[in-house]
Amino acid sequence: MDCNEARPLLDANADHELPAPEARRVQQHIESCEACRRESENLRAMSGALRAAPYHRASQALRARIVAGLPDTESVLAGGASASSEMQTQQAPQAAAGGEPARERRPSSGRASGWFDRWFGGRASQGGQGGFGGFGRPLATGGPAGPLASGWLAALVIAVCAIGVTLTLNLRRPAEFAPFADELVSSHVRAQVSGRDIDVISTDRHTVKPWFNGRLDYSPPVEDLAASGFALQGGRLDYLAHRRVAVLVYRYRKHVIDVYVFPQTAGADVGAPARQAQEGFSIAHWNAEGMTWWAVTDAAPDALSGLEAALKARLQGGSERTEGG
Repeated sequence: MDCNEARPLLDANADHELPAPEARRVQQHIESCEACRRESENLRAMSGALRAAPYHRASQALRARIVAGLPDTESVLAGGASASSEMQTQQAPQAAAGGEPARERRPSSGRASGWFDRWFGGRASQGGQGGFGGFGRPLATGGPAGPLASGWLAALVIAVCAIGVTLTLNLRRPAEFAPFADELVSSHVRAQVSGRDIDVISTDRHTVKPWFNGRLDYSPPVEDLAASGFALQGGRLDYLAHRRVAVLVYRYRKHVIDVYVFPQTAGADVGAPARQAQEGFSIAHWNAEGMTWWAVTDAAPDALSGLEAALKARLQGGSERTEGG
């Protein structure tokens, strides 16, 4: 392992995130390379300083506001017990004369009870026709409508639960990408601060693209978009989401744009917002040519929109195929 391979892995090695075989290879290189050893020590010192940073607890005022906004537990429990008791006393005794079960007593008010009455036996007043096709039997009596009504009720409950689960998953899905966005920003900032944001410096895509051969298990598309205002500066390797990835470095005016590209995985980024901001940085992602692209910059978000449009247009134009890149 040489410095070009070890550098993108130093940060993950300092945080003990590498698999054991990879960690051993990195450590062997660190022991034989003075520059990488110093960099590793700096990273470990920074990690230790962050862990030792003071922890700031929430103020009592904030705690009081949160507690005040919570519902009263006792009233909720009392309300649920009252509703349960009321439902259990709905069954009326058998009528002595005809043997027909009497209709249950239903509460005369309440939006929920009114809905229940209308759909489960509350329509007897319409010419003696009860709910569910006019069987004339309320749900609680176990008459002909009982099994049918129970089936409909079970189906309704299942449908409501399914909708609730779906909404919950969809609402939470974007939040799943917050740690990944943090990792992107950290990688971008770390590269800029370290001064080693580019491993292969070249504006020629025919130099940058072959440089990744043998260093990755895939071949990233590389395009020079200088005609659109995004000049290729070079590329580097980085370690992101537990794998090596290619990073293409572009310059837009005075801003650096890091573009992370790796093979697209089915469903991996479903629900991820196409545009977002993180700690003052603009982040964008899209899919093209079987690859997933993530771009990070300190420029305005419209810069990433322009980069995405220019890149997609170039890829659709077939430069990768026609130029034999």
